[in-house]
Amino acid sequence: MDKVLNFQQGRVPLLISMPHAGVRLTPAVEAGLIPAAQSLPDTDWHIPTLYEFAQELGASTLAAEYSRFVIDLNRPSDDKPLYVGATTGLYPATLFDGVPLFREGLEPSAEERARYLEQVWTPYHRTLAQELARLKAEFGYAMLFDAHSIRSVIPHLFEGKLPDFNLGTFNGASCDPTLATELEAICAGHSDYSHVLNGRFKGGHITRHYGNPDENIHAVQLELGQCTYMEEFEPFRYRPDLAAPTQVVLKQLLQGMLAWGRQRYG
Repeated sequence: MDKVLNFQQGRVPLLISMPHAGVRLTPAVEAGLIPAAQSLPDTDWHIPTLYEFAQELGASTLAAEYSRFVIDLNRPSDDKPLYVGATTGLYPATLFDGVPLFREGLEPSAEERARYLEQVWTPYHRTLAQELARLKAEFGYAMLFDAHSIRSVIPHLFEGKLPDFNLGTFNGASCDPTLATELEAICAGHSDYSHVLNGRFKGGHITRHYGNPDENIHAVQLELGQCTYMEEFEPFRYRPDLAAPTQVVLKQLLQGMLAWGRQRYG
């Protein structure tokens, strides 16, 4: 496999993870996709661009290069389901709309998928774990912000229109409750956007696995409605006019995390 991730080390105790931003495909996956999947509709489009201000904040960033259609980095390696009801697995078999992802008989082989686990999933999680360990060793604590986005209306996955900002802390298990309260308050201060804490999206494998407030590692997932910064349908254009005010809120959320950490840990 070629380059599988993009990692930039920062200078503050915050890591921003972007596991679904990748658009690269392996030959086996590309050859098997149905026509409707070839434009990669379930990608967390433009997330690295949306969070490009992270460097000035001093945050570390980790972004996937390969598409979730190859392997989903926000699922456990044993592929145990994270959500009750419709969802997608470690090796997605359907689009978010419930349509089969691959043409019949053209799914990647078990051997191919074992290679993806070893050469795509494992390096991402190894880098993530090592960086959190480095931050904790240097600062005494670490914070993880798992950055996602999704089309705001997907009847197969949820009813109605999704709130703009969907914060997830695995029902309070992945971070200190006072941090979650702080982030909720920041969202509430922007009345042009809707928000929810631990609604349909409570945090995937990354948030649940790495968040451990008892060990001073605090993890939060944000599932952002794509209507807040881009066109939700092909060709999935980035909309700077929409993105700019959304980035104001995102920046405040990350600054709020950093301020909370300084106050909590000194």
